[in-house]
Amino acid sequence: MEEPKYRIRALHSPDTVTVYQAYRPGIGLPAARDGRFPAAWKRDRMTWIKPSFLWMMYRSGWGGKEGQETVLAVEIAREGFEWALRNACLSHYARGFHPDRATWQRRLREAPARVQWDPERDLWLRPLPHRSLQLGLSGEASRAYADEWTVAITDVTALAHEVHGLVRAGDPEAAARLLPREEPYPVPDGLLGHLLVQEPATETEKLKSPVPSTP
Repeated sequence: MEEPKYRIRALHSPDTVTVYQAYRPGIGLPAARDGRFPAAWKRDRMTWIKPSFLWMMYRSGWGGKEGQETVLAVEIAREGFEWALRNACLSHYARGFHPDRATWQRRLREAPARVQWDPERDLWLRPLPHRSLQLGLSGEASRAYADEWTVAITDVTALAHEVHGLVRAGDPEAAARLLPREEPYPVPDGLLGHLLVQEPATETEKLKSPVPSTP
């Protein structure tokens, strides 16, 4: 089946969802060791979490970019994750979706979270047609993420390097077997409606739509 353009795919359990971030070792290593973010982690700044392992690989260059050498898998409470989504605002203005630009800007300033949908990536980090969720947390959401929602933190830098090595060696099948099992996240009714811009149907899609019968 064709993947829908907007859908959250993540490694998740009945109680938690796993997201990825990458930090310099001075932050990432203590976080993984202690299972919580250290005091040096700035709770007053916006932080972006990503349920897609491969999108994190794209963003961090497989953990090779300066300041992103330690890749973390952060297991957080689904309750907190869904609270952030429910209270989030789209990071960009969409004409016809938001009432007007001023309303969107006001909402963006006030919201504790923001969402953007970026192209998902394949094993070669090439963009795919469907989108990957990026969730930005600030203010109360950032503090809750660090000190309340986080259940476990695991250093997955070695996994990132191993997968990358297999891709570079020309063995994508073996690389794919190592990827976290990211499946569609069960979205409660009404959770994402304010974050999904409905685009006009193409002529092809219109032709595929059933024609209503006349009375």
